[in-house]
Amino acid sequence: MAADSKAPPASSEDETSVATGEPADAPPQSSSPAPSRDAVGPSSGGVQAVNRVFDRLEAYWESGTARRFTAHLLIGVFLGTLVVVEVKRQGWLPPSVGHLVPTSHFAAVSMAFTFFLILEVISLVFALARSVSTAVGKQFEIFSLILLREAFKEFSNFGEPIQWAEVRQPVYHMLADSIGALLIFVVIAFYYRAQRHRRITADEKDQASFVSAKKLIALLLLLIFAGIGIHDLSLLATGGRPYPFFKTFYTVLIFSDVLIVLLSLRYTATYHVVFRNSGFALATVALRLALAAPPYVNAAIGLGAATFALGLTYAYNVFGSIQSDAGPGDRSVRAET
Repeated sequence: MAADSKAPPASSEDETSVATGEPADAPPQSSSPAPSRDAVGPSSGGVQAVNRVFDRLEAYWESGTARRFTAHLLIGVFLGTLVVVEVKRQGWLPPSVGHLVPTSHFAAVSMAFTFFLILEVISLVFALARSVSTAVGKQFEIFSLILLREAFKEFSNFGEPIQWAEVRQPVYHMLADSIGALLIFVVIAFYYRAQRHRRITADEKDQASFVSAKKLIALLLLLIFAGIGIHDLSLLATGGRPYPFFKTFYTVLIFSDVLIVLLSLRYTATYHVVFRNSGFALATVALRLALAAPPYVNAAIGLGAATFALGLTYAYNVFGSIQSDAGPGDRSVRAET
């Protein structure tokens, strides 16, 4: 997101060695080499390969070429669905294929939104390597869009022509999902504004090692989500029942969030950092529960999770300020972005 695309420059205290209070790039006090935690860090050939692959994929994904391609793809999906639905309504599709195609033209809107959400999932994975807080914000963005998609799905089930007596109850569901999405949208804006990005460690090698580890996790997530999508398409093509993609997506995110919490302990055990990252993982759990909840409840749980993340961010900022005022002896490392 634009609000979180650039982390603010590190403060002067971020440039200070935590152990000695000296500049981070000051020469070591001892001529003997200090033990390093990056034996599998940036100097490793495997990690360099991970960085190259991730950086190239991210550069392409954020390029103008990729943006134009995804825009054309969404337009093609929308118009193609309209055409296929009309072909079915005219009875020109064989029964073996016709049962897979909806009968309402409004289904084209839901289909286009579904593809858009899949593209947003890919953006979230790339955001994970840049900033945990940004990735959490992306999760709430996707959930708010899922609520809007649910509203469009209700709309796609309406018959043509629309009869109010038949759609009154679904309209209430649409209103609940739409209002919930709007409120989460507002909370997300405050959430991004409240972010105070800090490095997880003052050591450059450790910081690069942590970022490389997140890039590896992001690449694994891409492979997992691609596998889920291919499996769902194969089930759909063979007449099976595909897994709910976004529910599975948030389930996998729970495990990746917990993994990042455990990974961060390699670089810091500072209470407010661990608490914040653990709280973010809990917010993901809440979003997963919201996806399984009925109308009204799903929007309420999602809004509660977003409000929790916002409150967690404010508390983290206050706690971090207190730690900064306490002096370098009371904090082992900086918080992670």
